Amino acid sequence: MKSMLTVIKEQISSFYLIIRLSLFEVKSSNNNNYLGMLWELINPMIQIGIYWFVFGYGIRGGEPVGGIPYIHWMLSGIAVWFFFNPAILEASKSIYTRINFIAKMNFPMSVIPTYVIFSKLYPHIVLTAIIAIILQFAGYTISIYYLQLFYFMFATIALLLAVSLITSTLATIVRDVQMIVQAVVRTLIYLSPLLWTPKHSEKLPEFVQLIMMVNPLYYIVEGYRSALLGTSWFMIENVQYTIYFWSLILVLFTIGSFLHLKFRNHFIDYL
Repeated sequence: MKSMLTVIKEQISSFYLIIRLSLFEVKSSNNNNYLGMLWELINPMIQIGIYWFVFGYGIRGGEPVGGIPYIHWMLSGIAVWFFFNPAILEASKSIYTRINFIAKMNFPMSVIPTYVIFSKLYPHIVLTAIIAIILQFAGYTISIYYLQLFYFMFATIALLLAVSLITSTLATIVRDVQMIVQAVVRTLIYLSPLLWTPKHSEKLPEFVQLIMMVNPLYYIVEGYRSALLGTSWFMIENVQYTIYFWSLILVLFTIGSFLHLKFRNHFIDYL
């Protein structure tokens, strides 16, 4: 618990620096591209088109999901994937790839994964806004349920930070951890309700659905979908799931904080 409080204090005291470094990260990562930061939006749009063609048009034949057209159902949930996927991959290798740059500056190492995560947040906000506009024209008008988006964005950042504290520490010590993270993340797109949902699958037993819900990304995706489609107050109507999610975050953050503080003074020895 003491380790967790230390990391939280470091995040709060360095918040202004986190914002500055995250903005620098966004600019520097797109410096060599003619279209610059537009690629942060073009790439997800291309992938969304492919996912719709393969899963919505090809596999499902245009069949709606729970009465909602597949393209609208997919758009409302997949926005968070294009935040989670690059953020966790980059944050997991953030310490050992940036240690030489960071060594020249005086701030706590625990903010390195955080500013990398924040650098992926800005394109996510823009992409979510574009999807929200598209859904307006589809008849899903802005409603009070949109207030949930702020909560679920915060929940996504909390999940990313908790996991990346663990993975960035372990990946600095053993590089193979980064390969494991990449393999796990590749499977998550199929184990989360992004392209399909177990809720409307008659072939899956109920216990399989419950096992899939152990995945915390499941909670976030369904929350985004409830907000953008204006169907329910997901975190309130699923209180037990909400308690499970934040309990998991607490456990992961505690473990991550402990590992990070235990090894960070020796990171340079593992390079």
